[in-house]
Amino acid sequence: MTSPWMEAPVSRRGALIAAAAPLALLAGCADNAPDADGSAAVQDAAPAFRNTDLGCGWEPIGALELEHARTFTVDYFDGGFALICAASDERFLVVPDGASAPDGLAEDIAVIAQPADDVYLVSTGMICVLDELDALDAVHVASVTPETSPNEHLTQLIEDGEVVYGGRYRDPDFELVAQAGCTLAIENTQIHRYPEVKQKLEDLGVTVFTEQSSTEDDVLGRLEWMKLMGVIFGREDTANARFDEVAERVDAIAHQEPTGKTVAFFYIDSDGAAVVRRAGDYFAQMVELAGGEPLSFGTGDGDASSTTYITVEMEEFFTSAKDADVIIYNATVDEGVRSLADLTAKNALISEFAAVATGEVYTCDSNLYQQMTSTDRIIEDLRAALLGASGENGFIWKLG
Repeated sequence: MTSPWMEAPVSRRGALIAAAAPLALLAGCADNAPDADGSAAVQDAAPAFRNTDLGCGWEPIGALELEHARTFTVDYFDGGFALICAASDERFLVVPDGASAPDGLAEDIAVIAQPADDVYLVSTGMICVLDELDALDAVHVASVTPETSPNEHLTQLIEDGEVVYGGRYRDPDFELVAQAGCTLAIENTQIHRYPEVKQKLEDLGVTVFTEQSSTEDDVLGRLEWMKLMGVIFGREDTANARFDEVAERVDAIAHQEPTGKTVAFFYIDSDGAAVVRRAGDYFAQMVELAGGEPLSFGTGDGDASSTTYITVEMEEFFTSAKDADVIIYNATVDEGVRSLADLTAKNALISEFAAVATGEVYTCDSNLYQQMTSTDRIIEDLRAALLGASGENGFIWKLG
């Protein structure tokens, strides 16, 4: 099996990405641009949150190669052990099947024992990732029902009784989680708002792992969390291969000619205001990769930890977006718009948008944000919308 690490991680695709203007916005690309001799530059120095001191004297023998993700690191130790350091200052030691955690392990390091096959899956963003890695059979309890599941495979497992609903991040069924024998909970960042829930799970012997893919600045950084799940579930080769496949398709799309078309992506809240995603976030990046120009709101400082959504009064939004070439209504939050008539009924000003007059109005799949393993296909559908058609992958389609 090919080793998943190298002593000095080097970007395999740094030169290729740096050559594509649309991809220049991706975080880290400038850092991985080719040197004068044409070779790819070594990644930045280790982030401040990386701490490889296990407390037992062991020294790392290598590290997981990361090209885009900036919120976690993985270091390897003899015997198949792997240390995960997260930007939240949490650390986890992945202990291979049949082994035990070393004596003297630092108290701040939680243990993830392999095989990781007793999982309480709370993060909906990781459902597609585990499905891609053929690891959904490790899930015993989930935070979704058949009606709310964004994944057909998981829906079937729930309907077959293989997976049971155990509540959401803020109100899990602790008794059920314990009865199911769960030893690992995969949460999203919302769990930080409920430290008492995290503590209760840990008191039950559950290791709580918080995935932070949504805080990545780079759209491919989000996807690279697949590699981390590969480490946890022992499917690193599959994760690396699939990531490369999607990244190469994204790169191919990004090399196509820009369309020059501006895009407004929003939904309308109960107060009649427009709610947009902040400037420079990963959806805006996908629009740019597809060849479009997303309308910017907010600071655009690239801080993914800042507010995801920005509320803009409708009159102000109209002034900024009335001439947008393409409108995409955000159905991930508001699924109530299924036709152009539904949209124009939201606010009389919408009828005056240029895109409404030209018929370039679209909406998206309600589970768009939970489909990071389909990043390439989502961007393909965005490209189709910029060219005046519904996407073939079912993520973006025109409103009639």
